[in-house]
Amino acid sequence: MSRMIKRILLASLFIGACQSCSEIKNQESVIQEYQDGFPHGNIPREKPHMPMSAAMNRVYDGSYTGLENVTNELFSRFKYTPLEGFDYHGHDGTVSRRDATKIIRFNGKYYVWYTHRQTAVPPDTNGGNDTIPSRDWDLSEIWYATSEDGFTWEEQGVAVPRLEKPYPGWRSVSTPDILVYRGKYYLYYQAYTLMPGGPGTSATNGDDCPVAASVAHSPDGPWTPSNRVVLDNGPAGTWDQYVIHDPYPLVYNGKIYLYYKGEMGGSPKVRAQGLAFSEDPFGPFEKHPLNPVINSGHETALFPFKEGIAALVSRHGLEHNTIQYAPDGVNFEIAAISALFPIAPGAYIPDAFADNGNGRGITWGLCHFRNINIEEGKSHSILARFDCDLSLDLHDPEMKESDIFNDPEINFKFGLSEEQRRRIERQ
Repeated sequence: MSRMIKRILLASLFIGACQSCSEIKNQESVIQEYQDGFPHGNIPREKPHMPMSAAMNRVYDGSYTGLENVTNELFSRFKYTPLEGFDYHGHDGTVSRRDATKIIRFNGKYYVWYTHRQTAVPPDTNGGNDTIPSRDWDLSEIWYATSEDGFTWEEQGVAVPRLEKPYPGWRSVSTPDILVYRGKYYLYYQAYTLMPGGPGTSATNGDDCPVAASVAHSPDGPWTPSNRVVLDNGPAGTWDQYVIHDPYPLVYNGKIYLYYKGEMGGSPKVRAQGLAFSEDPFGPFEKHPLNPVINSGHETALFPFKEGIAALVSRHGLEHNTIQYAPDGVNFEIAAISALFPIAPGAYIPDAFADNGNGRGITWGLCHFRNINIEEGKSHSILARFDCDLSLDLHDPEMKESDIFNDPEINFKFGLSEEQRRRIERQ
């Protein structure tokens, strides 16, 4: 071995030893820095080398994208605005709009589709027939509207009417969502052949319906129905054997990922969300073997975020009112907890179908408020706008404020029931 090579080897060993010593000293200084407890002021951006509680370990080991609300890209509070342009017939319960789809932009305008019910009378939850709806989404069609600014909308009319017997959707079509795929437009929706809660149903399958779809070459239609089920209920004995609701398509990993909600029984009902995927918009769809992939939530609302998928999980379940994230679109973890969640949100997601592994998030969309005038027997739903900061391209500190103060009258509306008051008085 030449003298020069020996010198190089010795120098390399010396440098490596120095680096190891330096790393040890750095670790010792870190331990020394935190030996008196977790620091005040400058919160460590990286996990400190010190014993910590499960709560603090979650900060560094969980799915959170920041250490505070203001730096957590998947935390937001939600703001709401009434919409202009929709007529609700004096809010007498005969006209209802709910369950907005994702919003797309086409030829300079925003497009949205939704459940539209226009019946002679409001819903009768104790009955119903061929002209009287049993639920707010019974005897419904899918309509659409356009807007230039997202606040004022112009209703364009029916997109998907109720189908003819015996095709799925002859009783009602509702809860749609939109897919743009290979130059065509697809609407997925709940396709009812039974009256919700009516004859032929039971306590467990009172809202039984599969998923059907329609296709068009333009968002203005005309829409051609599949005239068949594209995502069916699970086999007997499985969690989704009765309910396949809220079909929600995204393009991810080169496939159509169709998320949906199911119910696995229980009292009150345990709701969860599943995933099915296909390379053809009309299927067949293969259900993921790990279903359900989300253990809570009443509606499906997801969007591409970074390399994975984020989800708004609201209303029902152990993890309601959380925003969750799955780097693989399957294994979701809680990334944030918020409040005043939008009901049935349909967001404007410019990259919903881009499948580029760089999801940018969302800042606004439409939702609905339900049970309007229910005490007067005129129950219906109305569409509204929500705004948020769940975007990598927006920084709005006001949207990151978690402290919400309600008018006390709002809280008092959720007071004790008469039975609860009597129980307390008896005690």
